[in-house]
Order: sequence, then C-alpha cells, then structure tokens
Amino acid sequence: MDPPSQVDLSNPSPLMDSASAEVDLSTLRSHFIDVLKSRRTQVPVSVEPAEPVVECLIQETPRPTRSEAMESCPREDFEKDQLIEENLYLITEESEQGRLPVLILSLKGSEHQKRPAIVFLHSTNKCKEWLRPLLEAYASRGYIAVAIDSRYHGERAKNLTTYRDALVESWEKGDTMPFIFETVWDLIKLADYLSQREDIDPSRIGITGESLGGMHACFAAFVDTRYAVVVPIIGVQGFRWAIDNDQWQARVNSIKAVFEKARTDLGKDEIDRDVVEKVWDRIAPGLASEFDAPYSVPAISPRPLLILNGAEDPRNPIAGLEIPFAKARLAYSEANCPQNFNAIAEPGIGHMITSLMVKEASEWFDKFLK
Repeated sequence: MDPPSQVDLSNPSPLMDSASAEVDLSTLRSHFIDVLKSRRTQVPVSVEPAEPVVECLIQETPRPTRSEAMESCPREDFEKDQLIEENLYLITEESEQGRLPVLILSLKGSEHQKRPAIVFLHSTNKCKEWLRPLLEAYASRGYIAVAIDSRYHGERAKNLTTYRDALVESWEKGDTMPFIFETVWDLIKLADYLSQREDIDPSRIGITGESLGGMHACFAAFVDTRYAVVVPIIGVQGFRWAIDNDQWQARVNSIKAVFEKARTDLGKDEIDRDVVEKVWDRIAPGLASEFDAPYSVPAISPRPLLILNGAEDPRNPIAGLEIPFAKARLAYSEANCPQNFNAIAEPGIGHMITSLMVKEASEWFDKFLK
C-alpha cells in the first residue's frame, strides 16, 4: 500500500547543535543499568506458575470496555481452542513489585519450533489482559505473543490509585522509579527468560507498546539489544525539549498528582518548569538529560525501529522530536541500513492509537521479524 502522509521530521531545527554531542553507547547503557540497579535488591530470576486473570484491575473510571484499534489487527482464521495460554510470574527483584505477571499466547503445535516472539506493553492504568486482541491476532499468525503487567498495574495493583500513589511516594522517598524505569528493569529480566525458551528464536524478539507502554518499549530496546525489532506507539517524547519549550503540560496532566505534591513541597503557587524538572530528576534520573530521546532513540540503530505518533499529540509534541529523529536517521545511514528506521506522524491525530498504527506495526514486524 502507499505509505501514509508523514510530518517532515528530516530537517532538524537550530537546536540540533545543543544535542549533537557524540555519546559512547556502551557507557550510556552501562550508566542506565547502574541507575536501574541503584534502587533495588537483585535476586536470581525465577519462574512461578500463575492462574489466568478473570477480570483485571484497570485504574480508570468508568472502566473502558474495548479498543477498536487493537481489534483491527490483522489475523489468520483460527478458533480460540487452537491457542495455548500460559500464565506465570517472573521474580525480577526482592520487593513486592518484583513479581512480574506474564501472559503468553501461541498456537498449538508450535511448542518445539523456534518462533519469533513479540512483547506487548499496555498504556497507563491498563493491564496485560487489555492487550488480548493483539496477542490473539499475532499468535494466530505464528508469533509467540507476550504481555506483562507494568509496575503498579494489573495484578501488581491493589486499588484504583495504586499507580498514582506510587508516583507520589517516589517523589517523597526517592527510593523507587515507578515511571518507566522499573518496568524497563523487568523487561531486561523478561528478555533473559524469553531467550532461554525452546519455542522462541532469541534472535527474533520484538517489542511494542502504546503510550506508557511505548516508552517502556523504547527504553528497553535502548538498553537491551536482544529486542531485535522495535515499534513504540504514541510513546516517544523529548522530555528536555518539552521543559525548555514550555510544552510539558499535557504529559504532566496525565500523572498530575505527583507534580501537585512536588509543587506543594517546593512552596510553589503553581506547577512550573522548575517543578517538572525536579520531579523527573527525582523519580526517573536522567530522563530529561542523558537518557532522553536524542540519545536513547539513535542508540537502537541498526535494529529495525518504527516510531508511530499522532501529529497533534500534546504529550509527545512532534516539534520536540526533530532532533531525536534526525540523529536516528544519521545513525541508521551511517550503519548502512536507512531502511531500518521510519517515523510516522499520523495527521490530525492526538494522543491515541489508531487502526492505521496497528496495521503499520503489524507490517513492520512481518517484514523484519518473520
């Protein structure tokens, strides 16, 4: 099919010079790992059996009932009894949240074949079961489809405010990193597990996610090269750019409680850029500096990377992605694989996943992972 219309992100702004310093990738990844390790007690990864979740906890009211975009994912004809469902827990660290719930769907008869696998990550307040339409669609086409509950979500949540409360507590105590980073730690441990399964080809593990899940996917791929094909959906943002250009409001409003708490503690009358910067530095150190998109996105090269955003998304302003995308294009060009990178900003779309995005993601995985 003809490619969809795209916003031109190939011509960087004059701000490019401020973010163009060369970064040693091994040092950057090592430092990111050190940050992740700094607030957890490590244990050997182990596996425990789990039961299927009948009704997952979604931290939204009213509770959403379906996703038309996810249900549009291409699939083969199949009966539900053709699928194998696995439920398990990975123990990823010594803490209450170190118990990672995992849901895996695959086709019967594929147990002893090395298949490609894709990890799917849900958005804020959702859960792994929310992703079931995608898991079934990909499993029907021969993939091992994997989903997890992010930290403080799904089986890792106790009530409708668990995630919000964790963010506030992170600001207060500074001993956890519930925004993005802790789930990235889980995804590194998940890659350990998936790479050892007899039914998964360890060289063909993809990762994707929506919104918060897109951020998880992008950062996990940045730090762990075992994620071979990457498709973050409405989840790539320039955090430093948003602060410097007064475009942080939409992102802040999506998890406002922690910023309101910080505003009060800092004696401010309103949330301002100083509050925003201090919150990011506290709950996700380096998010708006050394690990920001201008550095983490190009680091995924040369692995195939498709970034899908809405052109009018206030949480992920396209103007703030000129530098990261220009640097990514340069990295892929220097690696002699420019075809392995694409960024699509769907015209007229804000912060939402669309059927076009789902289709583009599906085609990208089929192209590079099968």
